[in-house]
Amino acid sequence: MAEETPGFDEKPEVPDEAASDDAEPKAADPSAEGEAAPAGEGQDVALLAQLDQARTALNERTADLQRLQAEYQNYRRRVERDRITVKEIAVASLLTELLPTLDDIGRAREHGELVGGFKSVAESLETVAAKMGLQQFGKEGEPFDPTVHEALMHSYAPDVTETTCVAILQPGYRIGERTIRPARVAVAEPQPGAAPKSESAEGETPSDKDADAPDKG
Repeated sequence: MAEETPGFDEKPEVPDEAASDDAEPKAADPSAEGEAAPAGEGQDVALLAQLDQARTALNERTADLQRLQAEYQNYRRRVERDRITVKEIAVASLLTELLPTLDDIGRAREHGELVGGFKSVAESLETVAAKMGLQQFGKEGEPFDPTVHEALMHSYAPDVTETTCVAILQPGYRIGERTIRPARVAVAEPQPGAAPKSESAEGETPSDKDADAPDKG
């Protein structure tokens, strides 16, 4: 039987290397820090690339939006222009159908037959036509203009210096700058061979002077 030493507790032996490891923390590995830095730079490059892609996509979408907005504005202008044109055509067609009635009213007025209730109705119709833009033109004595006048009769007159409207057979009508019916007129031209007024105002002609000169001989 083995003899035990009183008051002595046996303790396990601990290696010195383990004790030193527990006492002092290990130093950071420089090589590990070097590897972590390039990884962070790579992430920054990736983020910048994504930002550039987002900016490019934003610019493309902005350009598309501006193009669509310009196309929409052009479409609105075309629609408005077409709407005005259709309205003008409809008004012109309606007023063209009313021209014979307006001619009858004018003839009745010239003969003094525009009286009573017929006069009130006729004036109301003329007022409505004027509000819709109908304008009457054509006066005696104005120069003949083939773009707005239609000559139905022709004659010569000694008191005109150019082709002149001497009678209005039917008045013309326009809406704004658009002529819906030319004025039908009788025109007169200067007498063929007639001397201009400017020459006659200067005095006697050479033949008159010869006639007034005393005979020689």
